[in-house]
Amino acid sequence: MAASIESLLEEISDVEDPIEELQCLKTALLSIPLGALRDFVSGHRFEVIFSLLNSNEREQVELCVDILERILTACSPLQVVQNYRAALQAGLTHPNDTVKILALTQVGRMAEHPDAAVEVLNSRNILGSVIHSIAEENMMVAKQAIQSLSKLSGTKTGLEKLFRSDLLNDLKDVMTTGDIIRYRVYELVVGIASECPLSLGYCANSGILSQLLTELTGDDVLIRATAIEMVTTVAHSQHGRKYLGREGVMYKISNMIKEADTDPFSSLYLPGLVKFFGNLAFMDGPQLVCEDYPVFQNKVFEMAMDTDPAMVGVALDTLGLLGSTVEGKQVLQKTGDKFKSVLLRMSQLTSSGATELRARCLEAISQLLTLQPEQQTEDLLALTESWFRLFSKHPIDMIRDISTQPFPELHCGALRVFTAVAAQAWGQRLMVSTPGFMEFILDRSTGQSKEAKDAKFELVSSLLSSSSAAEILGSQNYIALKSYQREGPYYVSAVAAVGMEGAQ
Repeated sequence: MAASIESLLEEISDVEDPIEELQCLKTALLSIPLGALRDFVSGHRFEVIFSLLNSNEREQVELCVDILERILTACSPLQVVQNYRAALQAGLTHPNDTVKILALTQVGRMAEHPDAAVEVLNSRNILGSVIHSIAEENMMVAKQAIQSLSKLSGTKTGLEKLFRSDLLNDLKDVMTTGDIIRYRVYELVVGIASECPLSLGYCANSGILSQLLTELTGDDVLIRATAIEMVTTVAHSQHGRKYLGREGVMYKISNMIKEADTDPFSSLYLPGLVKFFGNLAFMDGPQLVCEDYPVFQNKVFEMAMDTDPAMVGVALDTLGLLGSTVEGKQVLQKTGDKFKSVLLRMSQLTSSGATELRARCLEAISQLLTLQPEQQTEDLLALTESWFRLFSKHPIDMIRDISTQPFPELHCGALRVFTAVAAQAWGQRLMVSTPGFMEFILDRSTGQSKEAKDAKFELVSSLLSSSSAAEILGSQNYIALKSYQREGPYYVSAVAAVGMEGAQ
């Protein structure tokens, strides 16, 4: 096989139209196991294939890309940069996007190899071309460039090259291309800054992060909305939150929430502001965040009562996030009638409205009601029970009715609410006292999708995980649930299977 490949390479260099030979070469290379191919490529050079990329024939270029992709994958990253540096450089500025993506992918491979990464970082031309690829119209090219630069920034040397050399000017020049390109650079810098405090220091000193922060209060509300998303990403890391705190960003965003009432376009960016604080509360603690920035909690309650589905949806997601922790449950409970009004509104939303909003509401309810075994103190159990009973005079029936509607997301969402309360003694007492409910749980004919079967199995497992279940549910129900759990989520009884075959 090696001899035939060598022969094909010679033929390709001699013929005017090498399409047929390239197709044969591609087939031959694909037939060789990667291990054997590594041995072959280490002793051969493939400049002839690179040279054929300089063509206006699309089929020829695409065949060459396929061939080179196979060959270069078999080479070590160090081999690629040492043997094909010039070809790689040419590929980064090639008019064909598939060639650019091939070259950028190889740069990404080199970034993960210590010795190859040093070679790339010492090549100003390669790094400059990768940076300018961020501005390419093709998003796949830009994304690959961002990924490659992110990997190259994984070392102090890489950070020095990108943020403390003249390459920083290249990066800033690219940002002036337009709003979309500027935000691609922000995406790159925010991703690098999130890695560690050292990375964030380089990004902050470059001036690019501070430029992003100024966009929070810019005149263009769409740009403002995108900036908030980026800043929220910075806040995902502890060192990122400390940086934002030093820069006064939390107070700035808090004031933006206050001022949103007088801005007719605030609906475009207000959800992002609330998500920012929701994530902050989840990571730093709901009590601290809600006490320091009370406008956030008030705005969430206000949005939950809104008529705009977009606002309501964000409020529901945020309430679920807040209420997923014990501290968050206690913070919400302290607001008294304010939160009770929100719970009543959630009860209305689960029963009517758009399916997507109802599903989000059910998800929020399940998060609010969930208590892990070690969290089930008398006070917290009383709290979750009081919330559940606010939804309806017969909340079990209400949620079960939702689960029987012909929408998979509602069926599974309702089952997740039951799963939350099933682990708590009061929930078990409500379930066993509701006529037909235990039969509903054990009925495998409801919900035939994999997701529905998994959700039902989670409910059964939640019931059985509770130490109070055997006593409250009674031995007959407990044994039946144990049998269900033992059979697994996808069990089909012999009688049901025969019936299904007969129907077919």
